[in-house]
Formats: sequence, C-alpha cells, structure tokens
Amino acid sequence: MKASSRSRAATSARAAAAAASTATAPPPARSRALFVAAAAALCCVAALLGFGAALDGYSHWRHPPGLLGAQGIPYALAFNLLGYIGPGLALAWVAWGLAGAARGLRAPARIGAWLWLWSALAWAAQGVASLDPQDLDAHASRLHALAWMLWWLAFAPGAALLAYASLAAPAWRRFGVIALAAAAVLVLVVLAADARVVPGAPAQRVALLAWLAAYIAAARVPR
Repeated sequence: MKASSRSRAATSARAAAAAASTATAPPPARSRALFVAAAAALCCVAALLGFGAALDGYSHWRHPPGLLGAQGIPYALAFNLLGYIGPGLALAWVAWGLAGAARGLRAPARIGAWLWLWSALAWAAQGVASLDPQDLDAHASRLHALAWMLWWLAFAPGAALLAYASLAAPAWRRFGVIALAAAAVLVLVVLAADARVVPGAPAQRVALLAWLAAYIAAARVPR
C-alpha cells in the first residue's frame, strides 16, 4: 500500500510539473513570431554593419543606410535582400499575426496592426526602389524616399492606436508602452534630423533600432 501510495504521489507530482511547464511555456505561434522578429532584426543590423564595413569610405555617421543598396554600389543587391526586403517581409508576417491576435480587441488595435504591416512592407520596398546616387531627383530615388516616408508615417500612428487599445487589454499593456515609446523615439529623431538639429544618418539608425525593438515586442504578445 505504501509503495502504491508513493507511486501515485510521484505520478501526480510529475503530472503537476508537466502542467506547470506547459502553462509557463510560450505558445508555439508566439515562439515562431519571436524567432522571426529577432532573426529579421539581427539580419537587418548585421547587413548594415557588415556591408558598411565592406564599402570603402562608408561612414555610419555621414551616409544613409540606403546608400549601401544604391545603384552602382558593390553588393547592392545582396544588401537590399538582407537589409531591406527579407527583414521587411518577415516583420510584415509578424504584423499579420499581430492583426490576427487583435481580432478580439477594439478596432484601433486591428487598425494599428495593419498600419504596422504596411510599415514593414514599406521598409521592404526601399530595397526594391534603390537610390540613384548620381541623381537624387531621379524616379528611383524619389520612390525610395517615398517608401522611407511611408515606413515611419505608417508606424507612428499604428503604435499610438495599439497603445490606446492596450489600455483595455491587460496582457497587451507592456507591449503598448513599448510601442508608444518606440514611436516617440522614431518621430523625435526623424523630425530632429529634418530640422537639422541632429545629423541625419545617426538619426535614421536610432529610428531603425526603435522600430525593430517594437516588432520584437509585438511578437511577444499573446496570440
């Protein structure tokens, strides 16, 4: 009897431990989203640093990221794929999942998630419409600048809507704070660079890091 009782107790303990580990483990969908977001961010930053180091005379303090993918620049196609198109499409997938997770929330959450999807697609579009360094008024350069503008103009209001919707969703509140903070940093540095208060190239990189951090936080919200 004692052995049988001990066996049942051990079985119950193992079952309780398994249930606890299952409860604390992130769902598979969220794990995949987090992996994709982190990989996209790492790929984007690594491409910027790696191709920047390989291009003679390139300076992160003076030159925009788009110059690495500009027409006539060595390895421009590879940079556009690894720095713009790949990360942009991957983060668009993360935003798509965020939109699905927001179906049970208020309409601002769904609208905000869709704006983030368009922001990610606009980032990818910068790799398709590459700069023409010989003529910044050329059609390709204008399209690149338009994609850049759509990138941050879609992201900032989307973050504000997501932060507002998170007030009624306790599980989303930490994400809402991160999204709002990232949008504030992005808008501040972009506007400061346009006003020539800060150098444009470093401002673009700070904005990019804030944007990537927000998508990583988005990948962690409950699905």
